[in-house]
Amino acid sequence: MKSNQIFKLMILGLLALAGCEKANIDVDTSAVDGSAIGEVSGVWAKGSTQVIKGDIVIPEGKTLTIEEGVTVLMDTVAKPEIIIKGNLYALGTTENPIKFTVNDFYKTPLTKFGKLWGGILAGPTCEELVLDHVILEYGGAKTSDASTSVKMGLYKVAGESLPALWFANARGRLVVQNSTIRNFQEDCTYIEGGRIIFANNVFYTTGVTGGEAMNFKSGCLADIAYNLVYSTNTNALKLSNTGDKTPQTYIIAYNNTMVNTGWRRPTAKGGSIWLESNVRADLYNNLFANTRFGVKRDPKKPEDSRSAYSNNWYYGFDQATVNQFQPTGDIVGGKNDVISNVAGANDPKFVNYPLNTAVTNADFNTAWDFHLQGNSPALGKGTTNFTRHYQAGITMKNGITYSSPSPSTFVGAYGTKI
Repeated sequence: MKSNQIFKLMILGLLALAGCEKANIDVDTSAVDGSAIGEVSGVWAKGSTQVIKGDIVIPEGKTLTIEEGVTVLMDTVAKPEIIIKGNLYALGTTENPIKFTVNDFYKTPLTKFGKLWGGILAGPTCEELVLDHVILEYGGAKTSDASTSVKMGLYKVAGESLPALWFANARGRLVVQNSTIRNFQEDCTYIEGGRIIFANNVFYTTGVTGGEAMNFKSGCLADIAYNLVYSTNTNALKLSNTGDKTPQTYIIAYNNTMVNTGWRRPTAKGGSIWLESNVRADLYNNLFANTRFGVKRDPKKPEDSRSAYSNNWYYGFDQATVNQFQPTGDIVGGKNDVISNVAGANDPKFVNYPLNTAVTNADFNTAWDFHLQGNSPALGKGTTNFTRHYQAGITMKNGITYSSPSPSTFVGAYGTKI
């Protein structure tokens, strides 16, 4: 009798455990390592490592959510591409960012411009893409006729170096914030349409023979704010309405810091912010430190006449840099801009950055600090008197709303340290 009662108790205990497991399975965030090739969707759990052995595809109508602390480790032989036909939400945190990377063994001075895997390519059916607290590094491999992106007719043609991120849905929603893009071969981002927020990001060590940090084409309505761009090969921002998409591209870029951009490609157009092809651009509170040019337009294909420029700040360590800031036919000057014609004037007083650093230096020192000292003349020189696209925010299907940050009265991406 006792043995029968004990058996019943054991059965009841097992059923209870099973019930608890079933009740909690949908909220389980324990680390589950895995590997992937082909179609993927679902959830990559918090803290896990996902080894990508070949090209992966998020199918149309499907979603992949990547939780905080996930390491997405790319195979350096297969050089995978991540193709998004559905939706991707990469949701890291300050303490536990998500990292798309390669094994540390391959991170050497010889590979500082990547090419060790492809990039993230979001096609016209991708409705939503979020990269929040994400590190993208060491990608930008060239496509071939065998590449999934080429076979699907996505980004450009075979033989092109892939950007870290390509997005191509003018009706889609794209948010990239609190993220770092570094060690890529050419463009960091190449965006062909969408409702877009790029905020609080850092871009550095990118571009060998070309490449922008943020490259926008037709169909983009974007708020671009509080980004730091260091020594891109070409422009920090390339803003264009080239293409046949609706709506007309309208970019509002404010409180960004650009340092040493454009000098590693001195024969190319632009070097900091390039405007062309009837793009509408409103540029406020941006800080240009030792950049090649400031805001530059294409005289043959100028920007929309409604564009606005105000309260931007220019610093040049030497006279050659200062001279090419001066507003002329294709160099744009704005209302209340601070542009001196004397070398060394308008020092923004960064907390920790040697302003005599060679402008062709592509290596980023993470100990540098681009906050402003308490006596910086750039404090209080910004404007907040403008309207951004997404003050009310962009609400995603997963219920999260992302708003573009409010402008500040300081110039550049960082005020004083709190």
